[in-house]
Amino acid sequence: MKISRIARIGAIGAVAALALAGCAANEGGTGSTDEPTSSSAAVSGSLVGAGASSQQVAIQAWTAEFQKTNPDAQVEYDPQGSGGGRESFQQGAVNFAGSDRAFKTDEISAGGFGACVDGSDLIEIPAYVSPIAIVFSLDGVDELNLAPETIASIFAGKITNWNDPAIAEDNPDAKLPDLAITPVHRSDKSGTTGNFTDYLAQTAGDVWTAGSVEEWPADLAGESAEKTSGVANAVKGGQGLIGYIDSSQAADFSAVNVKVGDKFVPHSAEGAAATLDASKIEEGRTDGDLAFAIDRTTTADGAYPVLLVSYLIGCAEYEDENVAALTKAFFTTTISAEGQDVAATNAGSAPISDDLRTQAQAAIDLIK
Repeated sequence: MKISRIARIGAIGAVAALALAGCAANEGGTGSTDEPTSSSAAVSGSLVGAGASSQQVAIQAWTAEFQKTNPDAQVEYDPQGSGGGRESFQQGAVNFAGSDRAFKTDEISAGGFGACVDGSDLIEIPAYVSPIAIVFSLDGVDELNLAPETIASIFAGKITNWNDPAIAEDNPDAKLPDLAITPVHRSDKSGTTGNFTDYLAQTAGDVWTAGSVEEWPADLAGESAEKTSGVANAVKGGQGLIGYIDSSQAADFSAVNVKVGDKFVPHSAEGAAATLDASKIEEGRTDGDLAFAIDRTTTADGAYPVLLVSYLIGCAEYEDENVAALTKAFFTTTISAEGQDVAATNAGSAPISDDLRTQAQAAIDLIK
């Protein structure tokens, strides 16, 4: 008889404290009010996850949608950050993880996933696709046009003043002050940082030499803040600051239009979707592992290459059959047309394509 490792959930008390169905601290709405569309048999019990703060609003909306057809099921999610979520999943402390990057192939090969049956494959589905907004606070300036090299130079500490010629050249009508630039970055291990630095590395590698990293390089100047909300509050709290946050929390900010080809493109769900459509699944992945290699150098029409593809990560085989059923049902809700619509409405994410939904559902169907 198999003994479920989920008993170890109690080791991380913060996880159980956040039941999204009734958590007043969460931002955004609670999903659509349409009638449920699923005819699957209802599941019951508690499903526990942790991870990316970028997914927090979407998971709240997905939970409300999920509970329409599964009223006796609960989803608890601790938005502790992508790195923390992956670690909790590996330790067997949660049933699933939300992460702004998939596990790397060498991490998977090393094994040791406590939430899964020994030797189980992972299921990694791109359920949440969102632009990363580059936001700033500068009186009298509502938007800025910036080339990748300029953005990289700002965050690498090589451009330090707002009236720098490189900024002025692309913004001839803006009243740029003689004011120091304060870049704000995540202090925690962050998938959003990983995606943002991946953009810098792919598009301005000569300037940004730190590569694609989830932890901000310690030798770079700037202000640090924890989680998406921390960066947002830091930028909002002063003048001359610039940072990167999930687009779902950028509505009240001035933002950068990013140069793509010969055009400057604002952050948008449509732009993020266009970039994902131009990208491919990484080689060497299993059938249930839909990890994308994002092409941030694409010049596809309307593409916005500063985006994150955030994954829901589970096991192909769980030790507890009820946990497997809950995970399969919840993941199915998230990638359904209804689930993607409520996430788009509440979190401003980009709905996945029908082709990707078909691939994702085939991956989810492998869960047992």
